[in-house]
Amino acid sequence: MSQCCLSGFAWNGTPQGKEEKLGNHDTYVTGSPDSGVAILFLHDIFGWRFANNRLLADHFAQEVNATVYIPDFFHGEVVEENTMADEKKRAEFDFMAWFGRHSKEIRGPEVFEVARALKQDLGFKKVGAIGYCWGGWPAFQLAAKGGTKAGHCLSDIDCGLGRDLVDCISVAHPAFVTEEDIDAVGVPVQIIAPEFDVTFSPEMKAYANKTIPELNVDYDYQHFPKLAHGFASRGDPDDKTQKEGLERAKNAAVSWFCTILQLR
Repeated sequence: MSQCCLSGFAWNGTPQGKEEKLGNHDTYVTGSPDSGVAILFLHDIFGWRFANNRLLADHFAQEVNATVYIPDFFHGEVVEENTMADEKKRAEFDFMAWFGRHSKEIRGPEVFEVARALKQDLGFKKVGAIGYCWGGWPAFQLAAKGGTKAGHCLSDIDCGLGRDLVDCISVAHPAFVTEEDIDAVGVPVQIIAPEFDVTFSPEMKAYANKTIPELNVDYDYQHFPKLAHGFASRGDPDDKTQKEGLERAKNAAVSWFCTILQLR
């Protein structure tokens, strides 16, 4: 991760959902519980309380006809929104210490625990996952086919692999994704990829575009020229190019979930 993960703009709007518990996690929940479909929203560095994330979740809930869950995977730790506009705060942010507290080894099992709760405990018939930035790597690991283990996994039980926890994923400017994660994909994948992104490099984009079409899963790669990391969740709505990009990214994810989860 880099300073681009901390840059961006806060959007206007009032989230319409409510805060509940999902297992041990404080969670923002929005949408219809009777839809039979859930979307697990894997948040970026700004976390579950970030208004942009909640506003996106509201859009997905309404437009996909789903219940959307944003669990707090950072356990109350908050990166303040004003960090995006404060160059000094961005420069002083200690990424290594932060990631040490929220590493794959620590947070990975929690993500699988939440996904299991949606499918097995709450009984949703279909579950999709969408990950932004930090949330990209757990989305890919949820998408792993049975019999494979991601790097942090100690066993299938720890990570839930092979248990059909999600039916598809979408990721936007994902971080910390490895070739192993891509090799292990076993469900339909959508990638929302800006032209400029140090967290998902041209080499990783090329690897995904070469590998995933050979894995016998549906694949949708969306390229966004002139845009950079973070645009889909923190783009500037007053900038025409960024506004069009973030709207197209949202619409692409909506269309993807509607198509793959067979809601319409």
